[in-house]
Amino acid sequence: MARVFLLNPPSPEPVRTPLLSFCHLASALREHGHEVALLDASAPFAPHDTAGIRGIAVRNYARNVFLFRAADRSLCLFSLVVPPGSMTPVHDHLAWGLVGLYKGNQDEEFYEPGDGRLRLVRQRPLQPGDYYALLPPRDDVHRVRTISDVTSVSIHLLANDTGCVLRHTFDEQTGEARPFRSGYVNAECREAPSGRPSPP
Repeated sequence: MARVFLLNPPSPEPVRTPLLSFCHLASALREHGHEVALLDASAPFAPHDTAGIRGIAVRNYARNVFLFRAADRSLCLFSLVVPPGSMTPVHDHLAWGLVGLYKGNQDEEFYEPGDGRLRLVRQRPLQPGDYYALLPPRDDVHRVRTISDVTSVSIHLLANDTGCVLRHTFDEQTGEARPFRSGYVNAECREAPSGRPSPP
């Protein structure tokens, strides 16, 4: 098994033909058991600098797998899959939620952004069966990393369509918030005429 990172290069205009080819290639590689991550660097809010793209390449193997969402997008259920040694960026959720660890072991860090920095509030190890609440604004900004030698899988129940809403990542040095949409690996986010993402 190999880990492959495919990059659609930054461009002033979205380059859809190469991206479509990359999607087909990614699908074929996954069918043969390889782990594949794809970054469309021409997309809005995608990093266009080398350092930003490299950071995404390192972290992008943490991925959301869609399970369920309410028709009005007021609730969603998904799993976060993080391979050994990988981690999420520091991020928020903008909704209350419950998270339970199903498989593997994680290290979790909660942060408080403000005054041009990120303050570490608490850090703790998690094992299967552990669970916690997300309660914005205080308990909403965190990062998780897999510390076991097996992929960790956690189950998330949140009061929004987490993979499709515009949220924030936070710069570890400056605390600067940057908009991002995490997406799901198995469901699309499309804008409905009302401005609310439509079903896949």
